Amino acid sequence: MKFLTKVQSIESLPEVYREMTTEEKRSRIYEIKKQLGRRLFIPGHHYQRDEVIEFADVTGDSLQLAQLSKANKEAEFVVFCGVHFMAETADMLTTDKQKVILPDLKAGCSMADMADISQTEYAWGELQSQFGDTILPLTYVNSTAAIKAFCGRNGGATVTSSNAKAMVEWAFTQKQRLLFLPDQHLGRNTAFDLGIELEEMAIWDPIQRELIYDGNKENIKVILWKGHCSVHEKFTVAQIEDLRKTSPDTNIIVHPECTFEVVQAADLSGSTHFIIETIRNAAPWTSWAVGTEMNLVNRLAQQFSDKQIISLNPNMCPCLTMNRIDLDHLLWSLEELVEGKLHYPITVDPKTTEEANLALKRMLERV
Repeated sequence: MKFLTKVQSIESLPEVYREMTTEEKRSRIYEIKKQLGRRLFIPGHHYQRDEVIEFADVTGDSLQLAQLSKANKEAEFVVFCGVHFMAETADMLTTDKQKVILPDLKAGCSMADMADISQTEYAWGELQSQFGDTILPLTYVNSTAAIKAFCGRNGGATVTSSNAKAMVEWAFTQKQRLLFLPDQHLGRNTAFDLGIELEEMAIWDPIQRELIYDGNKENIKVILWKGHCSVHEKFTVAQIEDLRKTSPDTNIIVHPECTFEVVQAADLSGSTHFIIETIRNAAPWTSWAVGTEMNLVNRLAQQFSDKQIISLNPNMCPCLTMNRIDLDHLLWSLEELVEGKLHYPITVDPKTTEEANLALKRMLERV
């Protein structure tokens, strides 16, 4: 929340929404969508609840939804059903006349929160003192606007899980080393796939404020920020081994935010888009265990009922922060719009927007 132009307090959900039936809420949302028409655009991230996705005008990953928001010039209001960093990106890409709204300010991302700008600036200073001007910063789009801006003003760029390999390759045409924020697992898995050995990767611990590495530091090519996705870290090699024993014909596909060991043990790994398209194009009656967020896994199972689709983790829960947005908060934000109020607008200051867009632009020019 620190990157809003104004400090916003988080209000309690009015009791009236808890007293309404689900059908009353659904009916009211449909009414408001019809009333606002093209003035309203609702993008919904793949990990959102089904009850929210029902009202999404488009679904996709975070950057895709921000780009679709940018392309929709008719929309005056973008009610972003995702998390805070996604709404920030949408605000930075849309015009000043368009207003981006997050239905619940508690919808954040633990991974993005693992790299704040003060930690990053301190780490950068320490790493520069050790390695000089040999490092280029790259940040996963799952990061705050301030971290994107940091990369922009230091010659770096953003990456997605779909284009991380291309962007890491580009980074090494610019500098000898790279600092990869904030997800160590995506950085490690990507670099390893490109032929960089684990022994050539170090970890920066922002809590201990130290570089973790055994060996000659001159051999370091990749410095991984010690951050992770709390959902994808819950998939384990033990789960894969159990499935190999009980269901050897099941294909195991995981997201590259999973740990290195899990990615290596799986049959396939790739972005959310890759997972969806792989299952879409798979032969009927094949079996799949998917290592990613539970809402998406359940939706895939419903959508592709000619295949057996389960979660790799049988005890998996949906992403808690993604699930902050529900029918109640969506309806509340829409009714506020009808009354002429902007409920939890997300606005990024012009300087941060300019620098962050540099990082985004460098990526989009190369993929």
